[in-house]
Amino acid sequence: MIIAILIGITLATIVLPGLWAQHVLQKYQHEDLHLKGTGGELALHLIKRFELVGVTLEESKVGDHYDPETKCVRLTEQNMTGQSLTAVATAAHEVGHALQHYKGYKPILMRTQLVKNAMIMEKVGSSAMMIAPIAMLLTKSPFISGLLFSAAILSMLTLSLVHLVTLPVEFNASFGRALPILRDGYLEPDQIKVAEKILLACALTYLAQSLMSLLNLGRWLAVFRR
Repeated sequence: MIIAILIGITLATIVLPGLWAQHVLQKYQHEDLHLKGTGGELALHLIKRFELVGVTLEESKVGDHYDPETKCVRLTEQNMTGQSLTAVATAAHEVGHALQHYKGYKPILMRTQLVKNAMIMEKVGSSAMMIAPIAMLLTKSPFISGLLFSAAILSMLTLSLVHLVTLPVEFNASFGRALPILRDGYLEPDQIKVAEKILLACALTYLAQSLMSLLNLGRWLAVFRR
């Protein structure tokens, strides 16, 4: 019974933040003619206002994000052309990441480097997981299998570190960058209250991924210890 309750709490902790974030982002996606422009127009304005030299804006089909490698703010079609609170808040959030990068905010620089390492380690880890059972059968050597499984665990650990570093980066982009900007004459007080929910949703979209990554790492560590 206790185990079932713990599993239920764990699943709720992982799933509910993502579901709530999706609900909030969709709820305020409707057009609002009281806004001064679209998400894309606000993003371009902010890039110029803060003189983010080299930062560009383009439409994305794989989700809203800022790419530090190309210095590009990418918005989905809905948020690029939409005149909604979700579009405007999301645009401010992604420009917030560009501001972090431009000003040398250490957590985003750390995440960028970790992402590069994680991409390499993911390939190594995937290969190791595929080779380990075969190596065990052919060599009968626990050392070699252990070495390969260790490489796979290291790969997952690197990915977990990426997710953990991502959380403060996301919350800073929402509440340390975007919210002060939006309060500076871009939104009315009643709209700011809604924007706070949307910015929290923007940050929480990564929480479930972080928790799932840690859960997956813990599961494999338990297997490895056996």
